[in-house]
Amino acid sequence: MYNEKKKVVKLADGREIEISTGKLAKQATGSVVVKMGKTMLLATVVVADDAKEDVDFMPLSVDYREKYASVGRYPGGFMKREARPSDYEILVSRLVDRALRPLFPSDFHAETFVNVTLISADSNDMPDALAGLAASAALAVTDVPFNGPISEVRISRINGEFVINPSREENENADIDLIVAATIDNIMMVEGEMNEVSEQEMLEAIKIAHDAIKVQCQAQLDLRKECGISGFKEYCHEKHDEDLKKKVWDETFDKAYKAAMVQSADKHERKRLFGEVKENFLAQYDEEERAEIEKLVGIYYHDVEKEAVRQMVLKEKTRLDGRKTNEIRPIWCEVDYLPAVHGSAIFTRGETQSLTTVTLGNKLDEQMIDGAMIQGYSPFLLHYNFPPFSTGDARPYRGVGRREVGHGNLAHRALAKVIPAKGEDFPYTLRIVSDILESNGSSSMATVCAGTLAMMDAGVKISNPVSGIAMGLIADPETKEYAILSDILGDEDHLGDMDFKVCGTPNGITATQMDIKVDGLSYQVLEEALLQAKQGREHILGKMLETIPEPIDSYKEYAPRIETIVIPKDMIGAIIGPGGKIIQEIQATTNTTISVTEKDDKGYIEITADNGPDMEAAKEKVANIVRVPEVDVVYKGKVKGITTFGAFIEILPNFQGLLHISEIDWKRIKNVEDVLKEGQEVEVKVIGIDEKSGKIKLSRKVLLPKPPKEDKPEKKDKE
Repeated sequence: MYNEKKKVVKLADGREIEISTGKLAKQATGSVVVKMGKTMLLATVVVADDAKEDVDFMPLSVDYREKYASVGRYPGGFMKREARPSDYEILVSRLVDRALRPLFPSDFHAETFVNVTLISADSNDMPDALAGLAASAALAVTDVPFNGPISEVRISRINGEFVINPSREENENADIDLIVAATIDNIMMVEGEMNEVSEQEMLEAIKIAHDAIKVQCQAQLDLRKECGISGFKEYCHEKHDEDLKKKVWDETFDKAYKAAMVQSADKHERKRLFGEVKENFLAQYDEEERAEIEKLVGIYYHDVEKEAVRQMVLKEKTRLDGRKTNEIRPIWCEVDYLPAVHGSAIFTRGETQSLTTVTLGNKLDEQMIDGAMIQGYSPFLLHYNFPPFSTGDARPYRGVGRREVGHGNLAHRALAKVIPAKGEDFPYTLRIVSDILESNGSSSMATVCAGTLAMMDAGVKISNPVSGIAMGLIADPETKEYAILSDILGDEDHLGDMDFKVCGTPNGITATQMDIKVDGLSYQVLEEALLQAKQGREHILGKMLETIPEPIDSYKEYAPRIETIVIPKDMIGAIIGPGGKIIQEIQATTNTTISVTEKDDKGYIEITADNGPDMEAAKEKVANIVRVPEVDVVYKGKVKGITTFGAFIEILPNFQGLLHISEIDWKRIKNVEDVLKEGQEVEVKVIGIDEKSGKIKLSRKVLLPKPPKEDKPEKKDKE
């Protein structure tokens, strides 16, 4: 038997979100089911009994997975079962992870596994907006130390009105689409895309989302109370030596502050200077003593270094590399760097560099998406790669990780808003690849900038150029002093209280991602950060446009040529032919690639060719198939059959007409074979089409010179 407990949250539009526990997965440390309509998520938390030795971080693992059975579908592929997580599932996992991770105590190191599974779904619901609530609620019904609860909601502006957790269909018309995570008191995470909106409009959306989140957090607190959970379990995952801690602080803080004041632009030099302070402290101990205390010294000195840098920024109003708080690092850009690709660009800002390429493809190059909730094809792909050499790390590159998926998605969202819609004016599938060659802060924003430059170099007629910037924050909770930092370094991201990425055009914001690591960040500070980010974006964009002010006039030499022919829907079969015979023959003889799609009761024939003659040859073959015979039009046909009364001529594919023996020539012909042979090509003119039967009458003689009339002999008068 089970003892189920429930709480219900009502949304503004009357929908209800039900949170229940005690029925499923009772052997987990905590489990809940979150239900909205027919959509249900099972969230479980399992926490190890104690921390492993020598662990000094929070080993949190968050996984979001979707069951195909939840929507009554089979997984694709040979195995017919769920396999590795899709990019979408990874992105949802990251959304939840980034909201939860800062709220665990810094000294709690027990392995913690949070799993959120979609077990039932209405195809029009968007379950990603419920995943954060489910994960937090599963923690709320345990005694695991966690400074929550949190919740996440989607806030969208649709036809000028803000809507919480809209349906998929409604969200297609949104010009603001954000996922916001927060506690009752503080915003924790924001991520989403916008159609070039202002900073004030984005802030308004975040405030409305926070109001909805507060209600969901209170429901979790009420459920926790009903479950009889009032406190957290005791733990001891760190052992400290307070005397050693004081000694480290007393003897290294001023030296670390002095190292920070060197303000070197080289991150390796800064690392050396800070490392020397630590090594000089340890030098006072012999080898045996050092072995005993080195790990603790490392922990304490990390905090010393962090505080020294923070205090230096707050007091001196300068940064580790000597910049002012709103100053952008030096930028240089180059386009057309790779001569054989469709478009390329280098974007370098300080010690961060992206080499980005654009590849233009055809319909067959679109990415197939086959998720439990999302199916279809994507004509725009953006891939972000972060090899270890970009940070000087001596380790192998083992492929794409979650971080790369997340950074690539942010850049994808930022640029998708300005790419021309796929159609006759832009028939291409578009792939952008950003390879990060150097990294010291905000490589995802370098990807946005390099992606814009590479598209303009490829001749893609984007509606507006996009630039991006990463903002940081250092705040002192006691003095209430704070410093907003533009274009943050990797060290400033690690040591600071906020990582806030903003992308946009001159007209407004297109995408954002924000992670906040400090309590009590006011909307005033957030607005100030957004406005400072706008100034930074404009500066970066100015540098980009000095390199290439607008897209080039035409596509590069190596770019494929694509043209689309629209045909009647009932002619699609004629193009494809039995078993694809006709379309394969056209591709083989013209060296082209042809794809056929149906939309709005029309057929769309997309032809891709490497040169003009091949394109024209393929177009002519397609045109001949879909053409309909017309009266008074001349055709070059082939003799298909001969009878005593004439010949049957194929003037177009699937269209034959009768060339009567009397229409072959002006002179009298006894046998058709005397003039025509099967397989012979002959020019004929359509002289009539029967409206009822569709029979086609042809003439050859009307195309021949008409012989002059013979003079008849005069009749003699009878005598």
